[in-house]
Amino acid sequence: MSGGLSAGASARLIGMLGLATAVAGFFALLLLAPLSPGRSAPSRDTATIHLGVASCSGSTCHGRSEADGRIVRQDELMRWQEPSSPSGAHSRAFRVLSEPRGRAIAQRLGLKSAASAPMCLGCHADPVAPSLRGPRFQIGDGVGCESCHGGAKNWISSHYAVGATHQGNIAAGLYPLTNPRARAEKCLDCHFGSDRPGQFVSHRIMAAGHPRVSFELDLFSTLQQHHDEDADYVRRKGRIGNVRMWAVGQAAALERALSLYADARLGQDGLFPEFYFFDCHSCHRRISDEADYRTTALANPGRPIPSGMPPFNDENMIMLSAAARAAAPALADRLEADSRAFHAALATDRPTAIRAAQRLRTTANALADSFAANEFGRAQTFAIIDAVASTASAQRYTDYEGAVQAVMATDTLLNGLVNAGQVAPASAAAIRGDINRAYAAVRDPNAFRPLEFRAALSSASSAIGRLR
Repeated sequence: MSGGLSAGASARLIGMLGLATAVAGFFALLLLAPLSPGRSAPSRDTATIHLGVASCSGSTCHGRSEADGRIVRQDELMRWQEPSSPSGAHSRAFRVLSEPRGRAIAQRLGLKSAASAPMCLGCHADPVAPSLRGPRFQIGDGVGCESCHGGAKNWISSHYAVGATHQGNIAAGLYPLTNPRARAEKCLDCHFGSDRPGQFVSHRIMAAGHPRVSFELDLFSTLQQHHDEDADYVRRKGRIGNVRMWAVGQAAALERALSLYADARLGQDGLFPEFYFFDCHSCHRRISDEADYRTTALANPGRPIPSGMPPFNDENMIMLSAAARAAAPALADRLEADSRAFHAALATDRPTAIRAAQRLRTTANALADSFAANEFGRAQTFAIIDAVASTASAQRYTDYEGAVQAVMATDTLLNGLVNAGQVAPASAAAIRGDINRAYAAVRDPNAFRPLEFRAALSSASSAIGRLR
């Protein structure tokens, strides 16, 4: 992959252009050893000075206009600032707060300005404390280099020194984005939410106009990638396959959702549960008093809950179930049982639901550890694609959220086969139309038709299956 977009990423972007708005809207798009069960990677450094984007922008560093560096591209800042590409979304994150949509959301929330509101700056900028901002730090830089790589004061010199190693830089404070679980924790802070100030998009914020937040680690990483994974990169940092990144991201997303739901400050909103955690379009449906009106809701066998009760958003549970059946069969039945028990517990009371959430979190962590240590060969990847579109999974695509994850997963897994040299690029390109028809089926969240989507996904999966 390159600092622009690789052939694989460009193909995926064709399908994603229409979906990106629905999935992320103005919310900016944003070594291999697994962590021990139940332990999260650090998400944000809290005691290191952030020097600011300008400290990385020299022409001998990352500020060149061409990717002609001997070891790294050195045009990373230009890619970060690209005005019309998803690769520049992080640099645009602060600016959108002052655009018409950002101003309208701030007005509805009673904020003087989104550009100065802590509830917005937690994700649309680098919200490091003022005492930790270096002289070149600018809040208006948006999601800058150190938002993801960590405060640079202690490693900015060593990371380009002769003889420096990646592990040495990590020891000095560079955030370990090459660890899939650590990367997932970092990205989830803004692309799903955290318990830190300004990093949780509540239902009230969405009601004011903020789009639904969704997360798929490998796809978002691809769209933001500014480096080449050449032989030198692999020698210094190793390589994480697309499928492993996707699978770890799914497990980490579920663990994060459950941990935030269990937080008493976030899981409740007055008399009601915090609806952010629930499946948006299970409630946001057309309502009619006509005698011949037919409900658009379909029964979901994975969610044993009473009719009319809002279901917990299970998009990551469905993907995890597919991945577990193919790559961690010893945990698959446990995940299925814990998922169903959690949904059922929501109809009892909050304490029962919290206990069930903890059991499911433990299983999600076990899956994250298993996936982080798995190389995901060709046969396993094809098996996951089959599982995503299988009858067992398809019956659970009753709402838009799960369907979006299924499309992104299918594309991610195909891209992983291509990048691993297990499917020829030309063969993948030949079935691009099937993938794009599946994307078209989720282009409009308010016009989602489950049965049509299932047919489109099945067609895409069958086309990929013929590449075996």
